[in-house]
Amino acid sequence: MSSKTLIKQGAEAKLYSATFHGRPCIVKERFKKSYRHPSLDQSLTNQRIKSEVRALLRSRMNGVRTPTVYFVDLETSQICMEEIRDSVTVRDYIMSVQKSQSLEDSIVQLKPLGRKIGETLAVLHQNNIVHGDLTTSNMLLQSDPMNLNLVMIDFGLSHFENLAEDKGVDLYVLERAILSTHPNSDEFFSEILDSYTQSNPGSADVIAKLDEVRMRGRKRTMVG
Repeated sequence: MSSKTLIKQGAEAKLYSATFHGRPCIVKERFKKSYRHPSLDQSLTNQRIKSEVRALLRSRMNGVRTPTVYFVDLETSQICMEEIRDSVTVRDYIMSVQKSQSLEDSIVQLKPLGRKIGETLAVLHQNNIVHGDLTTSNMLLQSDPMNLNLVMIDFGLSHFENLAEDKGVDLYVLERAILSTHPNSDEFFSEILDSYTQSNPGSADVIAKLDEVRMRGRKRTMVG
């Protein structure tokens, strides 16, 4: 692997650009947590890395596009994976559409994307993959955005769970992210939810839990 160039630093990890056997790659390196005992910190970090890699691989096995994992180094807490080239985040794409078009036209143009996201999340949840950090920044559109080649990224908080509660929280996180980041996007999220429901025969319990989580969120807001 070539020398690394820092491109982003988040709360849990640093992202670097590099090359792996001549191919562009992204290296995700998790931080050490100084407030934890070193051996405990390494153990927990290794668990998170293994869970993230399993989620990436299981998603791909079930037809959801994710970056290819090239190698994992538990000693340095690094994952080397494919760089998704010629892509834009769904966040940036939605913003560009909303900025360049009227509200009515943007709703129409974004409808197929909403359906694609809903179908993709249905596949994840049917295979008990809970993403844990669903935002429009953690989804990419590769090449021509109109082709809806959707790529899911950043499974760092993912886990495997069959409970409707966890899947409902997953959807709630996405709903809050969309409505707070993209104004006038209620219909866009509704499209995601409709597509999710139609694509997932077992979604009734998840939607019921989503409604419960929404209610708890409203109560917390009212209480302050």
